[in-house]
Amino acid sequence: MSITFYNTLTKTKEKFEPLEGNLVRIYTCGPTVYKDASIGNMKSYIFMDTLRRVLKYNGYNLKHAMNITDVGHLVSDGDEGEDKMLKAAREEKKTPLEVAKYYTKKFFEDFERLNIDKPEIICKATDHINDMMKFVQKLLDNGYAYETSTAIYFDVSKLDKYGILSGIDLRNQKAGARVEVDEEKKNPYDFALWIKAPENHIMKWESPWGLCYPGWHIECSTMSNKYLGEQFDIHTGGIDLVPTHHENEIAQSKGCTGKIPARFWMHCEFLLIDGGKMSKSLGNTYLVQDLIDRGYDPLSYKMLCFTSHYRNKLNFTWEGLTNAQNSLIKLKEGYVKHKAGTDDISTDKIQEYKTKFLEAINDDLNMPVAMSVIWEIIKSPIKSKKLADLLLDFDKVLGIKIDEPVKQKQEEIPKEILDLLEQRKTARSSKNWALSDELRDQIRNKGYNVKDSKEGMTVEKIK
Repeated sequence: MSITFYNTLTKTKEKFEPLEGNLVRIYTCGPTVYKDASIGNMKSYIFMDTLRRVLKYNGYNLKHAMNITDVGHLVSDGDEGEDKMLKAAREEKKTPLEVAKYYTKKFFEDFERLNIDKPEIICKATDHINDMMKFVQKLLDNGYAYETSTAIYFDVSKLDKYGILSGIDLRNQKAGARVEVDEEKKNPYDFALWIKAPENHIMKWESPWGLCYPGWHIECSTMSNKYLGEQFDIHTGGIDLVPTHHENEIAQSKGCTGKIPARFWMHCEFLLIDGGKMSKSLGNTYLVQDLIDRGYDPLSYKMLCFTSHYRNKLNFTWEGLTNAQNSLIKLKEGYVKHKAGTDDISTDKIQEYKTKFLEAINDDLNMPVAMSVIWEIIKSPIKSKKLADLLLDFDKVLGIKIDEPVKQKQEEIPKEILDLLEQRKTARSSKNWALSDELRDQIRNKGYNVKDSKEGMTVEKIK
């Protein structure tokens, strides 16, 4: 069965076939490790994980590289401000190496929590300084770069077209272009490949152009070329990378090799928080740890991501995450019921489910439709181990550990609430319903919900 992916480069869905036999070569823009990765960042890596799993499910072998940016990413994407790593090091009173090591470790801990399949090659920017210098030198030799007193810049005017990914037209943009930080730049949209370090800059390396440090974009062009070749199959990242970072990657690679590095460019849309942007000032920059602290299994967030296509914005709310966690619980309970089932089911029906699931995932990773197939199986009145085995097979794509219980943090109930619960239990046993209702309301006002059932009372904190 063929696979189709939406290609940002061509603005259309295209049939996917690897450039080299059965091997799919992928490059993913990884994190700048100067702070914790938010759940918004993780949405892009859940998309990356799904892409990997779908390709492997279809029988492809992967050679996948992801960078770790530990130098070169300035506070502004427009070659302005200081390096994000230096800023974090100063604020945390650590060395840049210590900052990078700490946040890289935390980043991959979140990968484990979300059961994200790790790329085969993880490459740090600071391990590839010499490779980047050679790449810059080749751009100079090819006439696509020039030196000023402060940096080596890429000359966008030398390209046949700059803006092939984002559709930007420089002829109509220059009047409103950003302020030129370096008056020696030939064009406002020229960007820094290599930056000459001020005397007090603590991250700098010897180079043919003096003590310098790399610009942000050069690392990805250099490392994708080193590990995947001049041309590879797929480049992934967040939608925010299209207009600057990925546009500049394409420019650099064309200047060096004459080729656009990836055939398919795939981008994940933004995560919204309560319908708006995630912002530190609003206090809604949630981390995976925040989900855990509130009692959620991190895989509930993965389930929430599957309710929307990766090319659509996803709105995060705590209510939505609660619903996703409840769905995860029901799904895993459904798997257990099928595993214990003794009903028989026809081979044709199993094949029908397989076909529908494969059609969904191979249609540009349409996870909402794929999940509808999962729920059809869960809700089937026929309870069969064959269906449990099928769900386990589909979990190779979902990565939600369908055969393991949901991990929920059990919060300690305060003594005050426990005392009220005990009073309510006494009131109910004596059929004093008015007092029972009054105590229930008191408990709710203190932030807890009480549920009554045949098994007795249960209490949970209101989220």
